[in-house]
Amino acid sequence: MAEEKWSQAESEQDLHADMDRKQDSWVWMKEKKYASMFKQIEHRLEGVLGSGRYEWVDRRVFDQVFDQRTLLAVYKLMQQGHIDTLDWPIARGKEAHVFHATTLNGVAAVKIFHTSNAVFKSLMKYIEGDPRFGGLRRRHQELVYIWVRKEHRNMLRMANHGLSVPQPHALFRNVLVMDYLGTDEAPSPRLRDVEIPDPAAVYAELLDWLRTCWNDAGLVHADFSEYNILWHDGGPRVIDVGQAVAKAHPNSEEFLVRDVTRLVQWAQRQGVEADLAEAMAHVLDA
Repeated sequence: MAEEKWSQAESEQDLHADMDRKQDSWVWMKEKKYASMFKQIEHRLEGVLGSGRYEWVDRRVFDQVFDQRTLLAVYKLMQQGHIDTLDWPIARGKEAHVFHATTLNGVAAVKIFHTSNAVFKSLMKYIEGDPRFGGLRRRHQELVYIWVRKEHRNMLRMANHGLSVPQPHALFRNVLVMDYLGTDEAPSPRLRDVEIPDPAAVYAELLDWLRTCWNDAGLVHADFSEYNILWHDGGPRVIDVGQAVAKAHPNSEEFLVRDVTRLVQWAQRQGVEADLAEAMAHVLDA
């Protein structure tokens, strides 16, 4: 009985300590300049606050994603006209959450990279060795900002070579604005979640995507799979290109083999006669 009381007392202390930490993390919002800023944009954050016409009310995600740096970054992008409203979540993961948003030019996807965890340290293998991002320090915040810039640059380069990726529109700190792929009701599904009418044609298209990416854009996706490809408007769109590296990266060929292997395995599961050696030869043939 004494042990149970002690355990209960410890749990209550932990709960109060956690509540105190959360309250402390939002003290800055009471400062006059920040309170004024938040008042200006609060009505445009109804979706992520779980108010207005949106039903998403997971406050835990708001606390996880929208810290001081992130809210200030969103405010900056709103002031610049790149974001009008943040509405509802499209996807969530270890590195980032993606939200449906509106802009002055229509709908968009806003990808907000987490600043409160150390997941990016495990992704250093995709940064170190890439000649575009040399001389890095290992501070977490800097890694996050580098990763956002990396995804932005990769998308631009891929799009400039005609590859089917979302077009990026703006970025600031840990917030990236890009094309939204989906409908008014939901984002486009992942390749793994849909039945493809002609898998052989899609396989050929994606194999050409890898070939163009490698030979023309000089990049390798490095995480190419049915989880990172959306089915949009009757065709595949490749997403999540932050980890893509330049050909000069010391592990680029290893990443390329892995990407082609995953695509061949997907095709084989769809009943397509795909051969890894032939696929590699096709991708490497400039």
